Order: sequence, then C-alpha cells, then structure tokens
Amino acid sequence: MNFRKMGIVIQREYLNKVKKKSFLLITFLAPVLFAAIAILPSLIMLGAKEEAKKVGVIDHSGIVMPFLTDNDVTHFVDLGADASAEEVKADFAGSGVDILLTISELDKENRTVQADCYSEKPMGMDTGSMIEGRINDAVEAYRIDSYGIENLEEIMAGVKSNVKLRTYTIDEAGKESISESGIYMALSMILGMALYMFIALFSGMVMSSVIEEKSSRVVEVLMSSVKATELMFGKIIGVALVAVTQFVLWILLTLMLLGIAMGIVGKDKIMGMMQDDPTTEMVQQMGVPEGTPVGDMDLGSVMAAAQDTTGVAAGEPSGMEVVMSTIGNIDLGLILFAFLFFFVFGYLLYASMFAAIGSAVENEGEASQLQLPVTIPLMLAFFIALYAFKAPDSAIVFWGSMIPFTSPIAMLARIPFGVPTWELVLSMALLVVTFVVCAWGSAKIYKVGILMYGKKSTFKDLWKWLKMK
Repeated sequence: MNFRKMGIVIQREYLNKVKKKSFLLITFLAPVLFAAIAILPSLIMLGAKEEAKKVGVIDHSGIVMPFLTDNDVTHFVDLGADASAEEVKADFAGSGVDILLTISELDKENRTVQADCYSEKPMGMDTGSMIEGRINDAVEAYRIDSYGIENLEEIMAGVKSNVKLRTYTIDEAGKESISESGIYMALSMILGMALYMFIALFSGMVMSSVIEEKSSRVVEVLMSSVKATELMFGKIIGVALVAVTQFVLWILLTLMLLGIAMGIVGKDKIMGMMQDDPTTEMVQQMGVPEGTPVGDMDLGSVMAAAQDTTGVAAGEPSGMEVVMSTIGNIDLGLILFAFLFFFVFGYLLYASMFAAIGSAVENEGEASQLQLPVTIPLMLAFFIALYAFKAPDSAIVFWGSMIPFTSPIAMLARIPFGVPTWELVLSMALLVVTFVVCAWGSAKIYKVGILMYGKKSTFKDLWKWLKMK
C-alpha cells in the first residue's frame, strides 16, 4: 500500500467535505441548537409564570376561605355565601373575576366538601393544583379539630416518616464519597447516544461518498492512479478527519455560545436557579406565602415537613454538592480515552462495511437492502445502551459490551458504573481484531464492486467477491 498516494486521497476527501456548504451549515448550526437545548430550560423557567388572576370564591362551608390566601399570581376575592354563581358565570368581566370557585355546604357525615371551578379559559396546572391543595388543607384541619384530641396535629406530623436513602461509593483507599445514581444514568445515556449518532452519521457519509463517485464515474479516473484499497482507506480516514474537525468545532462553538448566553441572561441568575433549595421552590409552587398559618402549624413546621419529604435537611449536602461529589467519583480521563478509542475503531469498523456496500451499488436506493444487516447491530447497540443504566452488569448488557458490533456503544454506556479492567481490555481487543478482519473483507469486496456497473448486486455477489483471490 502506497501511503503517499493514500495521503493524497485523504487530503482530497477531507477538503471536498469541509468546503461543502452543507458541512459549514451543519457545523455552525448544530452548536446553536446545542446551546439552545442547554439554556432554554432556564429561560423557560424564568418566563413560564402564569398571569395574575382574580379568583372569586363562594364558600358555603365556612372552612375553606381562611385557607385561600393570596400569592404572586392569584388573588382570592370572597364573594360571600349569598352570591349567585350563575350571575358570575354569565358575566365574569362584570363580576371583576377571572375564575369562580364554589364550595358546597359541609358534608358533616363524610367531613368533606365539594369544590367546583369555572373560567372562560382553561386554568393552568399550577393554579389548579394550588387551589386543590388549599382546599385539602382546610378539610384536613377540620377533620383534625373534629376529633377533639389535644395536639393531634403535632402528633400526626411526628408520626410521618420519609427516609431518604443516601448512597456512597468507596474507593481503593477506603475513602467514602456520596454519589447519585441519576448522574451515572444521564452520563451513560448521553455517551451511548452520542457515539451512536457519530458512528451512524459519518459511516453513512462514507457510503454516500463512494456511491457518488461510482455513479459519476469519477472512481474510474481515480483507480487509474491508486489501488482500490488505498482509495477505500483514504476515503474512510478522510471522513474521520472531517468528523474530528466538526466535533472540535462543535465543542468550541457551543462553549462560546453558552458563554454569550450566560452574559446576556446572567450567570448568577442561571446558577442561582440550579442551586435553589427544592423546599423553597416547592412551597412557592404550592402558593404558600411566608408566615401563613396552616391549621395550627406555621410555615416553619411546613418547611420542616417539606425538608423531610425532599430529603434536604440542615447539615445535609445540597443537590449541587451531591452532583459535584458524584462527578468527582467518575474517572473522566478513562471515559475520554474510552470514548475516543471506541469512536475511532467503531467508526472504522462500520465505515469499512458501509464502504463495501457503497461500492456494490450505483445509487442510494439499491443500498437500503444491503445495509440492513449492518444497521441492525448498530441499532441493537443503541437500545442496549439506553437500558444499560438499569442493570449494567446484566447478561445482555455484558455480552453487548463484548460483541464487537455492539461493544463501542454498549461498553461506553457501562463505563460510568465501573467496569473491570479485564472486561474493558478484552472488549477493546476484540473490536480491533474484528475491525482488521472486516476491513480485509471489505477491501476485497470494494476492489471488485467499485468497477461493477449495470447489475443490481445481491448478498450472493458480495460473498462471491469476498472469496475471490
């Protein structure tokens, strides 16, 4: 194999791809989408607040209205038990309210009430949940009082329990550090999906390039100067360099756009939203203003109960601290090395097979049937990676990380949960050996198929070309 000629092919393939308008468009548009996905949730949280609404209340029970206190988006107006619900429903604007809430007479037998809400437009979920919560608070307080037991509310609050399981990992030195399985799950899914996308995208690019040159007869001119194997591997490596270039540009441009977005929105505001205490956010969503009594229990007791519910108590690590501790437990160097290794050899494995398929057909339509056996293992690896976080050491995930056609994606999804060194080494070795064998077979098919015209190739033809000396 003449490496100088193959270098020329690599240079030609690389420059042809990076000069295309489609490459430039995807390269500069993708980071905008990545940055939008990263920053939009924060922007939506900042702006997704309901408009202030007036809620007219007709309370026939006499127990609910004291619990309906105002908040930032809801103002309750007591219309009185004698008000006519039909008149309000007939003219919301004239009544000066946006929503009508009617509370039935108190059902003393079942110790409950019936509540109905009316509005010209459907209510937001937060408003409906908040009103429902206030009514339930009122009914619960009435029921507690009906027992006539002193300090019953405090007794019931003391009985409730919600134990939060804290998980720790222990390193080789015996050091304990808190960890959160959700972080490992997210990292596993992101790695698996990213590798699947890159392998499928750039391997398909190799096949399209081969078909384009064959259908335009450019390959006949190229074959007069270089060998078929030099042309195939030059094309594969050239597209790989395009992938690396695009990947690096995506990272740099995404970071730049995120920096600009943080400068516009405000880094402190975004980070503050990420670090907000979940208890405070929950209480605000419930619409309970600070200092509001709930039955005989003030907001301090409600906050304490909410902290028990969310698992965040005084002296315990915050959500951000748990995230940072979990990330600190992950061997990022190993993950980066594994990502590059499995991307390179996974891409080379599939790109060589896609190149062989491209050489055997004259258009994209003919390739769909031949590429099915190649795409099935790739899709299977993707689905294994999606479920790897549930049981990273299960039999199907283990074998998926060992079989070379699924291992690039499946093994990468397992690594965040910890993989024995011998399994990782064996998976890498099997992948390299399989790539060498498949590249050899693909080169034989490419050598014959690239100059075949006028006949629709079948699997039988590919097998015959593979056996040719």
